Amino acid sequence: MTDEKDHNPSSTHPPLPPTPEDEQFSRLRLLRSRRVGITTYKRLLTEHGTAQNALAALPEVARAAGVEKYEVCPPEVVQAELNAARAAGARLVMSGTPAYPATLEEISDAPPFLWVIGDPELLLRPMISLVGARNASSLGTRMARSLAADLGAAGYVIVSGLARGVDTAAHLAALPTGTIAVQAGGVDIIYPSENTGLARDIADHGLRLSEHPPGLQPRARHFPGRNRIISGLSRATVVVEAAAKSGSLITARDALDQGREVLAVPGSPFDARASGCNKLIRDGAVLVRSARDVLEAIGPIAAHTDQRPLPLPMPRETAAPGRKAMTSGQTLLTPPARRVKNAALAHAAELHRRILDRLSPAPLAEDQLIRDLAVRSSDAAPALLELELKGEIIRQAGGLVSRTS
Repeated sequence: MTDEKDHNPSSTHPPLPPTPEDEQFSRLRLLRSRRVGITTYKRLLTEHGTAQNALAALPEVARAAGVEKYEVCPPEVVQAELNAARAAGARLVMSGTPAYPATLEEISDAPPFLWVIGDPELLLRPMISLVGARNASSLGTRMARSLAADLGAAGYVIVSGLARGVDTAAHLAALPTGTIAVQAGGVDIIYPSENTGLARDIADHGLRLSEHPPGLQPRARHFPGRNRIISGLSRATVVVEAAAKSGSLITARDALDQGREVLAVPGSPFDARASGCNKLIRDGAVLVRSARDVLEAIGPIAAHTDQRPLPLPMPRETAAPGRKAMTSGQTLLTPPARRVKNAALAHAAELHRRILDRLSPAPLAEDQLIRDLAVRSSDAAPALLELELKGEIIRQAGGLVSRTS
């Protein structure tokens, strides 16, 4: 009887304050409500004290703004989000709690919630972002691997965006020391799909995170928002390769707006992939030749030790694309001789494309190129010769090769 009386609405006792779980649920409802962005969310919490009070006031706030028949996000929608997260193995990190990264909390548009898969302790360690071109050159990916491995050994967690090229190289090299992948869609949706294996490794040995509900497919409009989180998590952002107009430069601008350090790796003035980095350096970004330059600019956080990261696994690329084409192309509709010829042509064209993607006007050792491509030298040699005869590459003394444009 005592319990019933204590919980009777007509009791003279003041209402009990919401539990942390109730407040978290209500805050998520508030953020997911229509027309409530981060700024409105923060203002409503400030004005009304709790999310439950803000939810109660939201219809009247909307009516005053000229929006009639406004309805807040139904509880069932948030419960479905929580169920989807539980199925994906994701956990919720809320702004204002000890688990939320302090560096991200400092930015004006910090996401109120993060869905995370992996080790959330990484969010409490110092971080550096490494970003760059998706169509990175061989030199660019090698530089990204070197920086990520050395900065990881110095105690920094490497943050990037799980994209192709520089992002992939940075994540792979930092797996042994700590890496965080910031995703554009739901934390359980892997984009690009070719990085599914890498995403699984990051979940096992690092951390993936997103501000969006699980199950949300990434859209173009999500990537700029993702970029602000990449820079916001970190003390500094290092751009390895970037065209004059690229997402990596958006991340660099976000870092500058957030008062963070911006650093860039210089490149050949004839390589479009280096134009953005060269422009950043011209405008005052710190020039990076190695991890030492980064550490000198922002300061080391741990003494260097002799322990090195584990050997970098080979990139998840198909070693011989032509073989796969020959297997998948074997149908009764194509004569065997023509089938083999078509597969060989497709194999050669794909290898030519991969070689040109890896090369830049800056000379690269031919044997290093072959290792980066993960192909046999007997396959690479005729392809290089054909490209040389076409005038698309130049061979130089000392076994070096470069792209003509």
